[in-house]
Amino acid sequence: MYVTRIPNRNSPPAILLREGYRVGDKVKTRTLANLSHWPAAKIEALCRVLRDEVPEPGERGLTMLRSLPHGHVAAALGTARRIGFDRLLAAKAPARLAHLVLALVVARVIEPSSKLATARQLDAATASSSLGPVLGLDAVSEKELYATLDWLLANQGRIEKALAQRHLKDGMLVMYDLTSTWFEGRTCPLAQRGHSRDHKSGKLQIEFGLLCSADGCPVAVEVFEGNTGDPTTVKTQIDKLKERFDLRHVVMVGDRGMITSAQIEKVLKPAGLDWITALRNGQIQALVDAGSVQLSLFDERDMAEISSPEFPGERLVVCRNPLLAEERTRKRQDLLAATERELAKVDAATKRKRKPLRGQEIGLALGKVLDRYKMAKHFEVTITNADFAAARKTEQIDEEAKLDGFYVVRTSVPVDTLSAAQSVGAYKGLAHVERAFRSIKTVDILVRPIHHRLADRVRAHVLLCMLAYYLEWHMRRALAPILFDDHDRADAQAQRQSIVAPAKRSTAARDKIATKRTTDGLPVHSFHTLLADLATFTRNTMALNQAPEATFFLYPVPTAIQSKAFQLLEVPARA
Repeated sequence: MYVTRIPNRNSPPAILLREGYRVGDKVKTRTLANLSHWPAAKIEALCRVLRDEVPEPGERGLTMLRSLPHGHVAAALGTARRIGFDRLLAAKAPARLAHLVLALVVARVIEPSSKLATARQLDAATASSSLGPVLGLDAVSEKELYATLDWLLANQGRIEKALAQRHLKDGMLVMYDLTSTWFEGRTCPLAQRGHSRDHKSGKLQIEFGLLCSADGCPVAVEVFEGNTGDPTTVKTQIDKLKERFDLRHVVMVGDRGMITSAQIEKVLKPAGLDWITALRNGQIQALVDAGSVQLSLFDERDMAEISSPEFPGERLVVCRNPLLAEERTRKRQDLLAATERELAKVDAATKRKRKPLRGQEIGLALGKVLDRYKMAKHFEVTITNADFAAARKTEQIDEEAKLDGFYVVRTSVPVDTLSAAQSVGAYKGLAHVERAFRSIKTVDILVRPIHHRLADRVRAHVLLCMLAYYLEWHMRRALAPILFDDHDRADAQAQRQSIVAPAKRSTAARDKIATKRTTDGLPVHSFHTLLADLATFTRNTMALNQAPEATFFLYPVPTAIQSKAFQLLEVPARA
């Protein structure tokens, strides 16, 4: 590190604090600070410190006033600015409000926590990272963050429309799925008793649906009451696509529980939209019984396209995955065996000497067991006042097992627009939305615990988490070579023998997982651990004791993995 003077033709020379570093065989320099505004005495004192000279009496050289984690802030904030996300979020908003909105989104990526904790992270006096200081926020209160949340919710329509204009176009696939998460408290009207996908049946639930582009980029989110049925949410999404996003025609992709026959007739067809979904098990069995599906055909193939008068104007693509068949058979046998073990305990309870089960007590105990494993349809049960008999319905079980591994994708898209394999691939693309839910709920963004009492605050909180995932999605795609994510999708697709077969990892991804190293020897990270690694790149506030009010920033030399991350993100380390 050294001080250098750079001549200017008609102006005073620029006084710069620089450091040299080596890249391979080349020696390069970078500027750390501009000291042109410093008086000559201060510059000379700094030069003596850098030359490691003994300070004169009364001098102590440089003092580090503060050191804050910075690299993860530079990565997330730099990415937001590079993709224009900061301008999209707070268009025409006052400068401080724009900075607060951006700070909330970035903070949710780098250190998700409550609004009070986030205020502490951003406040200059209590900052746990450089995010607040870099954005010049100074003092930040929890009340101010809630006001920012309210503003964000009021601008949800504008923000989502801007995202849709970026990522959705007429004729494209649009992924839609719904999930639930539990709620802490009892006062929010959105929190209701409903089906818990997280197996938290004793908790109140909220639900939220996510609209994504075909590659999984989130575009819009909507919160529903916790007892809302999946199919009933489809109409609101169609209205959003048609009216708010001004899309005349898209292909809606949703799972079999979402896009049902009733929703197709009532919502999708009147809106003039196409769809890709799948049939329920009962509908598949009906096709087999009617002779539309010949199961023997799939002894040598895994996919066939058929038509049926039950689905006029639609294409049906029948698929059979042998690995899925094995898994379903194994799971059924495990559940049957587990049910029989529990039935044996009930049987023992009817025969014990002390307070044996009798009459209605036996029925209640049996109902609890059969409901737990959802196997009531596979058992013939006879109850008397003193005991019971339960036997497997073998023929029914065998008949159901014939359809193991089979699923049928249904679509209205013509074959010249989307082939059978492309239709199946589009339906499997719903995995992108599931990945988004997993990141938002558990891995990175941490939407829960949800403590907000007001419905609009809950909606704003979920919107904030969706916007944070949008930023994470862009970062993940850029950072894929140094993450455990597969970064060679073309090779992965080439290794897949059929769209019905399980997805394959690329050779590069398998090597990363096996060695935990990239091809150039760098450690491979998860997204979470990479942010933690980047956080060790600090932003250090420095001053001379003679004039502590004149400060500048010093940054350490980034490690190899940090340099690679900044390079992949195309952002400066000193944001």
